[in-house]
Amino acid sequence: MSVKNVRLWIATAAVVVAAGAATSAFAQNIAVVNGKAIPKERVDALVAELVRQGQTDSPQLQAAVREELINREILMQEAEKQGIPNQPSVKVQMNLASQSVAIRALIANYMKANAPTDAEMHAKYDEAIKQVQGKEYHLHHILVDDEKQAKDIIAKLKAGGNFDELAKQYSKDTGSAAHGGDLDWANLQSYVPEFGAAAKKLQKGQITDEPVHSQYGWHVIRLDDVRDVKVPSFDEVKPQIAQQLQQEKLQAYEQSLRAKAKIQ
Repeated sequence: MSVKNVRLWIATAAVVVAAGAATSAFAQNIAVVNGKAIPKERVDALVAELVRQGQTDSPQLQAAVREELINREILMQEAEKQGIPNQPSVKVQMNLASQSVAIRALIANYMKANAPTDAEMHAKYDEAIKQVQGKEYHLHHILVDDEKQAKDIIAKLKAGGNFDELAKQYSKDTGSAAHGGDLDWANLQSYVPEFGAAAKKLQKGQITDEPVHSQYGWHVIRLDDVRDVKVPSFDEVKPQIAQQLQQEKLQAYEQSLRAKAKIQ
């Protein structure tokens, strides 16, 4: 890996490492630049973060990181010599960066100590399952601008016309028209009320006798099939449940801290 590529990775990795890295006064140094030591643990921490992001640990990566840290130290010393860290605008940015690193570390520590338990995730899953009820409908439709054209299409269908071909030819719903008007599986609440009410009255394989008017135009609807709502297993949605619980815990934590804070 080239030093240039390492710099691209370090742009994000260094921030993460800074959140958890501490420098030991007795650490082995990988270099001393103008009398200032660069501890080996800084290389180790950055390499570990790069590996976490997908890189492969190797002597080449270790060497590239070492060279990059030396370059950064040289540049930082020059910036200090020119008084850049004391410039007001730079101070503001450095304070914000430091604050961001500390906040990331705080959040990481909190989430590690308050990771969702299996019991919490199962309870969340059971709660969600109770709300997933009813039926799913597999529908096709043809959407046109006026009632007369919709009635003409119904007449063609009754005369033996092919629904898919007519949808491709006439439907202005470009998303489904290319697939013969196929709307795939969905619950009726996903549609506008007029459409859902009309679809609910159909039997499998039946087409609406009259066009259905909605805010989008005039629909010709065919019901292909009906099934119970498919409920995913706990294992299938466990990562999403864990993420949701983490966000809820973090939000509650932030709100509790704000409630205790004296804000003037």
